[in-house]
Parts: sequence; structure tokens; C-alpha cells
Amino acid sequence: MICSLPEEVKERYDHSTMRVMIANAAPWSYALKQQYVANFPPESLFEVYGSTELGVDTVLMPKDQMRKPGSCGQPAPFIEIRLIGDDGNEVTGTGPDHPGEVFVRSKSVFDAYYKNDASYAANSQGDFHTVGDVAYWDDEGYLYICDRKSDMIITGGMNVYPAEIEAVLERHPEVYDVAVFGIPSDEWGEAVHATVVLAPDSTLGGQELTAFARGHLASYKVPRSVAFTDELPRTGSGKLLKRQLRAPYWAGQPGR
Repeated sequence: MICSLPEEVKERYDHSTMRVMIANAAPWSYALKQQYVANFPPESLFEVYGSTELGVDTVLMPKDQMRKPGSCGQPAPFIEIRLIGDDGNEVTGTGPDHPGEVFVRSKSVFDAYYKNDASYAANSQGDFHTVGDVAYWDDEGYLYICDRKSDMIITGGMNVYPAEIEAVLERHPEVYDVAVFGIPSDEWGEAVHATVVLAPDSTLGGQELTAFARGHLASYKVPRSVAFTDELPRTGSGKLLKRQLRAPYWAGQPGR
């Protein structure tokens, strides 16, 4: 909200004294990070990834904010992270084609879910615990969260993680905010759909946006449809409410 204020308002204030800004609770879009470093000292921006159960798991340092778009950083001190594939084994490869569910060993890990021991056990592997996120490593040891496991799209038998697509679309200069999710498809089971908030005064169309996506994504990951809205629904802490966006498309369907 501050970055979007008119320039004549922002010019009334001294931005140089900002020492630390921590992005957490929900990921910042690349567009928002660009706005932030244009208005505040770039060396002040940190991003962290974690959960209530596990505390802070990774940190993305200021020097990496622009060179690692989409990453949530490297493991924090005293944190060990494993990516576990569908076969139950640790994923050893790097890149988006080698995703796995994030399991964390943390000094601050919870040891139970209140009155729900079965759920806690199901989400644990020894000292490691998961909250249901899927991610991949790059070749420098930076972690990229693909999405919640429950938000994964299966289209034509292929697994697609919305966060990867969102990270690409957010890099278009006329995209302010975006949510990607699966909608029913008679042909593919699910189809990739994007709901987009445009930057002020933008006239960007759906075909232009999908053409941009084709230059950065495999064909089956490119949105098959695009809708535009003025605002995306979020919780008070900024988490995107995709279930609200999905609901109208799946109404009357047997289930996703």
C-alpha cells in the first residue's frame, strides 16, 4: 500500500532510514519487490519462509532478492531440510522437474497436534516434519516453494504447481497480482487458469499474457484461460484464498 502511494505523497518522507523489512506470512510478488527496492534501501529487504509448527526455516538475503526471483532462500541456522518424492525417497536432483514435499528438522518443531496424534504422525518422518508444501532446489542450494501440495493441478496426467506459473506471470511489467489454479476440463481433467490484477492503466489482454507465458514455461503449464479482477481475496496475514477463487468453477462438479 505504501509503495503504491502517489509519488507526490512519498516524496514528503525520508525513506533512507529503513533498516530492516521482513517479508513473511505470504510471499511477496516480484513486482512488489521491485517497487520496494525502488522506494527503500535495497539492503533492508529480507524474506523468510516457515510455519507455526517449524518456526523460520529459510532466509532470502537482501543481495539475493532480485537475482533469485521466486526463491525463499537457503536454510536458516540449525535447520535441515529434505525434499521427499512421491516414492518416499529423498529427491536428489535440482530444478523445477525435481520437486518434493518439504520436510524440516528444526530446534523449534512442535511435537504434537492438539488432540490429533494421527495427523501429526502422518506428517512426520522421524525428526522431520512437513506442513504440506512442495518445493525444489536450484544448483546453488536455494529453495523454491512450488505450492501447497493440495493446490497442485493435474492436467493431462502432468503435475503442475501454480506458484511456478505465478512467478513467471508476475514478471510481466503490467501484472500487479495473480493467482493460478485448476478448473474443470472435460479433455484434460483440470486446466490451468489464471486470475490477474493488472497494474493501473494497463490494457493487457489474456492472449498477450499467455503469449508471454509461452516464452518461459512448458506448453502444458501455460494458462488455458485468463480472467481479470480488481483484487484477489486474502486473509488478514496476506495469504491468498484460492479456495474462494476456485469455488465458482467447481460448483456442481463431482470434486477435484
